[in-house]
Amino acid sequence: MHIGGRRGLAVVAVIGALVGVAGCGQPAARATAQTAPSSSQAITGMAGAAPSRGAACVFIKPDGAQKFGHVGWGFKVPGTGHWAYGAVENPSAKLYTPPGGDIGAWHAEGSYDRMLGEMSTDAHYPGTSQHPYSRYRCTKSSTYDVNRARTMIRTVEARGFLVGVDPRTGKLTSRDCLDATYDVLKAYRTKGLTPAPKLSIPNVWVEELWGWSDRQLTPR
Repeated sequence: MHIGGRRGLAVVAVIGALVGVAGCGQPAARATAQTAPSSSQAITGMAGAAPSRGAACVFIKPDGAQKFGHVGWGFKVPGTGHWAYGAVENPSAKLYTPPGGDIGAWHAEGSYDRMLGEMSTDAHYPGTSQHPYSRYRCTKSSTYDVNRARTMIRTVEARGFLVGVDPRTGKLTSRDCLDATYDVLKAYRTKGLTPAPKLSIPNVWVEELWGWSDRQLTPR
């Protein structure tokens, strides 16, 4: 989706404000629709195949943030059988939290099955969640940089949260759940990662992950 000109900027600002007010991970209601896997795009063997290759996942709450969506991330640590995963939840639902403030950031590491299990139950959610992540999309990646991605995790966890006008620069921008997810997976050098301009809508961006698998995530 592209919205151009001054009118478009105003629309994006309003959308961004709504996303921020709702809280990047605060869902409006439990998701009722189920997303079926795409048989033509499903990626099998994410847990154990090609141990020396990279892989990445995006976890989604489609009904989060007033149905604009909320996302978290995961990436494979080749050669270990482990995945690193996490999110910026923003449980306070504030438009702005300064660097160093509590933005509900968390990360963990474990097996592929453990990652799916903990994401499906919001095991690390720093507050009260009405429903867990209910969808996930993954891709294999011929390129990866685990150390760079881990460094970016520390960066996104410390930089605060913002949707709107940055009080330091006066510019309209964002540092939300989608920015955190995108920045971590970009640092990982995920192949086929769709760009995510500032103030992008998570649910729109998720649909533009061309060639990624698409599966329902149920509590396990």
